[in-house]
Order: sequence, then structure tokens, then C-alpha cells
Amino acid sequence: MKKILFAVLALTSTSLFAQKTADDIAKLDVQTYDLGNVKQGVPATATFVVTNIGTDPLLIEQASPTCGCTISDYTKSEIAPGKTGYIKATYNAANLGHIDKTLTVKFAGADDVKSIKLTGDVLEPTAYDKAMAGKDAQMKTDAASTSKTAKKSMASPSKS
Repeated sequence: MKKILFAVLALTSTSLFAQKTADDIAKLDVQTYDLGNVKQGVPATATFVVTNIGTDPLLIEQASPTCGCTISDYTKSEIAPGKTGYIKATYNAANLGHIDKTLTVKFAGADDVKSIKLTGDVLEPTAYDKAMAGKDAQMKTDAASTSKTAKKSMASPSKS
């Protein structure tokens, strides 16, 4: 009988003192932020929005990049239930190539840490300018096409 009582007390006390996970108290608008094409030498910043989905004020204790090429800033004050804060991550874009960087986020009252990521591609300045010029030309073509379609539909009489 003592063993059963001890087992019940042990299980009850464990569940009473169990801490929450990051997913229980905070929701991020995105887990991975795609920076797209980034010009070499021009830092790129991503802002992650954090919503407090818990019932108590939320505190971001730490938002740490895994390398020295990324710096972070975040809401230092408590975030009220239902309200939002932010985590900003700035990548220095010094090296050419694909970006795949992780930041770990620690919330007060959560046992675990949350990982968020930055992705994208750092391009040499000339290649970046060329890619952006092509993108601008495509956007102008798309806008002209949309404009013609809109004018055409406005000009044609409706049949009732």
C-alpha cells in the first residue's frame, strides 16, 4: 500500500512541477526567414514576430546566433499575454554563397530552446545588380500585362 501511495504522490508532484515548452507560451510568425538574394557586404535583417500565447507575461531571456556573422536584438521587456514582441537577426553578408544560419531563443519559464533560421544567397555585387535588374524588368512586364487586362475588362460591356 505504501508503494502505491508513493507512486501516486511521485507522479502527481512531477506533473505539478513540470515546466512548459517554448511552444506552450510563444508563437513565432515564421520559423525560417528567407532573405532571398543579398548583395555581398550589405547586411540583411530579418524580423521574427513573437506572440505571447500563454497566460503569463512572456520574457525572451536570450536570442543567440550560432556564429559571429549574425547579430541579434530582441524585445527586452515582458510581453503581455496576446501581445507581440520581436527578434531581429542581422546577417553581415561578408561571404559569398548560401546562407543557412540558426539562432537559438530561450524564453523564461520554458525548459527548452527554440531554433529559428535565416536562409538566402549572398551574391557578388555585379551578379546581385543583374539579378535585381531582371526582377525589376519582370515586375514591369507583369504590371503592364495586369493593366491591359484590367482596361480590357472595364471596356467590355457586361451581358445581363
